[in-house]
Amino acid sequence: MTDTSNTRPAERETRAPRRSRLHRLMRFIPLIAPVLLWTVPCWVLLHTGQHWPLPVTLVGATLFVLGLIGMPLAMMRGHGRRQQDRAAIVGDTLLGSIWVLFTWSVLLGVLLRLALVLAGVGDGQDRARIVTWAVLGVAAVLLVWGYAEARRVPRVRRLDVELPRLGAGLDGTRVVLITDTHYGPLDRARWSARVCETLNTLEADLVCHTGDIADGTAERRRAQAAPLGTVRATRARVYVTGNHEYYSEAQGWVDLMDELGWEPLRNRHLLLERGGDTLVVAGVDDVTAESSGLAGHRAHLAGALEGADPDHPVLLLAHQPTFVDRAAAGGVDLQLSGHTHGGQIWPFHHLVRLDQPALAGLSRHGTRTLLYTSRGTGFWGPPFRVFAPSEITLLVLRSPRRTTSS
Repeated sequence: MTDTSNTRPAERETRAPRRSRLHRLMRFIPLIAPVLLWTVPCWVLLHTGQHWPLPVTLVGATLFVLGLIGMPLAMMRGHGRRQQDRAAIVGDTLLGSIWVLFTWSVLLGVLLRLALVLAGVGDGQDRARIVTWAVLGVAAVLLVWGYAEARRVPRVRRLDVELPRLGAGLDGTRVVLITDTHYGPLDRARWSARVCETLNTLEADLVCHTGDIADGTAERRRAQAAPLGTVRATRARVYVTGNHEYYSEAQGWVDLMDELGWEPLRNRHLLLERGGDTLVVAGVDDVTAESSGLAGHRAHLAGALEGADPDHPVLLLAHQPTFVDRAAAGGVDLQLSGHTHGGQIWPFHHLVRLDQPALAGLSRHGTRTLLYTSRGTGFWGPPFRVFAPSEITLLVLRSPRRTTSS
């Protein structure tokens, strides 16, 4: 056997500097990212062989410089201590726009240029200008379409979910899920009312909101959230906190949802009974709750299931899909989550996948646990959804012991 006792301290000494260097580099990301987002499109559109007239180059470069300076300033004024809604709208819109422009500058700047070279189209200047107009055209179309997608009432996504432990008496239970409404700087009170009207057409037994109601305090966004009080369900309306509540006085949102007739499932459960069978409906605070410093707020699955019969199937509300590991260890049958937005603006979903075990849809974790991850009902920040449509989800719970007539 090789003695490694002398090498382990040395390994730790070499790893520690590497980690510290990584942490130092991470601190510079907020500075580096905006520079890349604005300089790459500027270079691709203006300085890769187009030979634009000098006034065009100067105007274009000036616009990119103003964006590079203005976007961070607007974001800080909009989402910092001042929380100026108009500044937030400007900053968020610039962020979404430049992300789309950056993405397609990189893709078309390489792929389209290569295709034009292989096809023998024009000279270098012609190809460069074709790429510029293609990037601007694609970006403009995607931003207009993405804005319309973000602002519309989400389509209803319906799916049957079979739970092996669900009793026949609960077969056909209709669970409606909304999440990540993100009421914010853009006033969406009318949108909120139309979403709630749609929910009321679904004849739900249980309506769930899995957090991130808004960006801002309950007092500030009350008018946009108020239509939630009109939502109907035959059994219950339940809610759990998301991470954004903990940026905006979470207890205020818990109190407002209670006032609107929703039952906050803060590490507790209720029972849904029908036909002699029982479903445990449990909820936990968001996984960031404990670090918020709010007394009594934390994600505590054992507390949520305390007193529940272990033979009854469990439906768990947890804002982030990442909680599913704990849910699977705790014997949960179905976890409902949001948080990911499905990436919201393609190809951001690749970054989401680094942080979460699921992006959207139904997935299995362990031998028993299913996870449904919603792409979200609203949008965060940039008012765009590109290749990541919002949704209202209708899940019809199915029992393997159901009768053929059901």
